[in-house]
Amino acid sequence: MHSFNALLQVAGAVPTSPWELVVNASTVTKVVLGLLAFLSLLSWAIIFGVWRSLAKAANAAEAFGRDFDRSRSIDEASSLAKRTPNGALPRLFIRAMHFVADARVANQQLRERATPIGGDAPAMSTLSGSQIETLHLLLDSEASDERDRISRFLPWLATIGSVSPLIGLLGTVLGVIDAFVGIASKGSGNLSAVAPGVAEALIATAAALSVAIPATFGYNIFASRLNRFDSRMESFGTAVIALLVREGRI
Repeated sequence: MHSFNALLQVAGAVPTSPWELVVNASTVTKVVLGLLAFLSLLSWAIIFGVWRSLAKAANAAEAFGRDFDRSRSIDEASSLAKRTPNGALPRLFIRAMHFVADARVANQQLRERATPIGGDAPAMSTLSGSQIETLHLLLDSEASDERDRISRFLPWLATIGSVSPLIGLLGTVLGVIDAFVGIASKGSGNLSAVAPGVAEALIATAAALSVAIPATFGYNIFASRLNRFDSRMESFGTAVIALLVREGRI
């Protein structure tokens, strides 16, 4: 019996390595492995893309945040934001300043229309409580847009991490079915006949796990970093409003 199995291995009937299992796999298994290979390439492309975008945004936010904290006035901070407009925090600051300027002009026009002819000129108008709350909501919306821009491909990573094991399991089940059908048709039930088919089927599960594990790790890590970045933008929005209040702009 031992010499018979050795003869089969020499003839190539019994695969001796995972690569031979893949090469000699059935059409169904090769289709599953091809799909998993595509998902693996896609997940790694997303991982490197999100990592690059998030690192760039976080470094830019950290640099601008340090310079903003050293700013002594709104005008100085405005000049800083105009010099470095490419970043989440400068865009939040510029959006806030545009809203404040538009709101002050609108309030001033309302007061001027309400002032009797010949009366004293109204003082420079400040923002109402509802307008300040609107500014809070505007900054939250802008921060959410920045987060969505960075993480627009991240849901694909979560999908790949959750779907890949199911695809691999499907390939394994189909491979086992195919192996047992082949055994039944040949009328041989010894271990040498069963093992190659089962091993081939398990290759799909191993490939699926090799796709799902990096995708799941990447998604969890990036989700945590995005939450920290979101908190950084929220605290920056609060700091901008506090500076505007301190200088009497709102």
